[in-house]
Amino acid sequence: MIGVNCSVGPAEILDAVERMARVTERPLSAQPNAGLPRLVGDRKIYLASPSYMARYARRMVEAGARFVGGCCGTTPEHIREIARVTAEVDETEGVDGGRPGPGTDVRLPVSGTPDGREPVPLGDRSEFGAKLASGQFVTSIELLPPHGWGPGPLVDEARRAREAGVDLVTLVDASRGLRRMGVIPAAIVLSGALDGEVVIHYTCRDRNMLRMISDFLGVAAAGLRNVLVVSGDPAPTGPYPDRSAILDIDSIGLTNVLHHLNRGIEPGGQVVDPPTRFVVGVVLNQGAIDLERELGRYRWKVEAGADFVVTQPVFDVDVLLRFLDQAGGKQLPLIAGVSPLATLRDAEYLAQEVPGVQVPQEVLARMAAAEERGPGEAAIEGRRILDELLDALLPHVQGIHVSAGRSGQELARDVIREVRRRTGGSSGGV
Repeated sequence: MIGVNCSVGPAEILDAVERMARVTERPLSAQPNAGLPRLVGDRKIYLASPSYMARYARRMVEAGARFVGGCCGTTPEHIREIARVTAEVDETEGVDGGRPGPGTDVRLPVSGTPDGREPVPLGDRSEFGAKLASGQFVTSIELLPPHGWGPGPLVDEARRAREAGVDLVTLVDASRGLRRMGVIPAAIVLSGALDGEVVIHYTCRDRNMLRMISDFLGVAAAGLRNVLVVSGDPAPTGPYPDRSAILDIDSIGLTNVLHHLNRGIEPGGQVVDPPTRFVVGVVLNQGAIDLERELGRYRWKVEAGADFVVTQPVFDVDVLLRFLDQAGGKQLPLIAGVSPLATLRDAEYLAQEVPGVQVPQEVLARMAAAEERGPGEAAIEGRRILDELLDALLPHVQGIHVSAGRSGQELARDVIREVRRRTGGSSGGV
């Protein structure tokens, strides 16, 4: 059995049943809410009457549903009326009389769209896409949108990063539950002021799917092409204890939505003309505690249509290489995350407070010993750790993504300069 329930009222659920019936012969079930709730005083009231619910239940049976009922707002009176009305339907009426004939398929195809369009080649979507497609080595640096509405400090930091030789500036979305300028308007402002490309770090948390699609149509209209999609960790409430959370689809789902927008079709099956030209990235957590789950999610991201992958900050290259070996299958252009260390506090913060980052005990011990040796020694040891890491990483990746964290942007720019010195702008390994 395949079913649809909750979320909306009977009319929308009937639409869904009719579309589902076109693409499967399995039994269908339908359990709509009793309409959408209305706020009356301090209560949510569902206003669809028993007779209205029952009329639509009959139509659902005629469309092919074999099991009908109700979800939120449904009362015993609703169920009694649904049972009475659906008992009058001929048991064969919904099978042959209600289902559309064969040959109608509204499913999103794996590739292409109903009119046969293919996406714009990766190399033609953006300068970043061209570098990925040709195997060129890329560097990226992570910046935060400002707390207020003035973009000056952000633009200044981005320009200094460009002067250090960075290819891409990545803007992080809604960090740590604190108020910041929205990542999309910040990216639009920055792209207009910057000689270079911007990557939008877009979080699925706190947005429903309709909002996401609307956001990305606006992103496309603004001429922005590069996006890094993440599900988003549960955010701390910060100074907003009454905030709520939304998660319609995660990074896998949104990657697939963008994959199809690039082919000119949106999740409802409607044509988007012209198709979008997004270069879509995803994140890989190579040190995940539940490794099997992370391997499965990574494979699904690849299947969903991702164009490149960025790792969590790497401190153990062998862990990353084992992960990729176990993942197998199609290999995406790989950009390794690095986070330079200047103090023991940097290392402890990453190890204890940043979800998804694994800092080996050996690294923590080296930073602790260096700090005991005297002022400035931890920064020197952090640079040694980074140099060793780059020696091991660069033969295996197509790019480096630097997140400064507590260490500061000057140190991040130093990392970019060192990476550019080592690579000379040439192609890295893939």
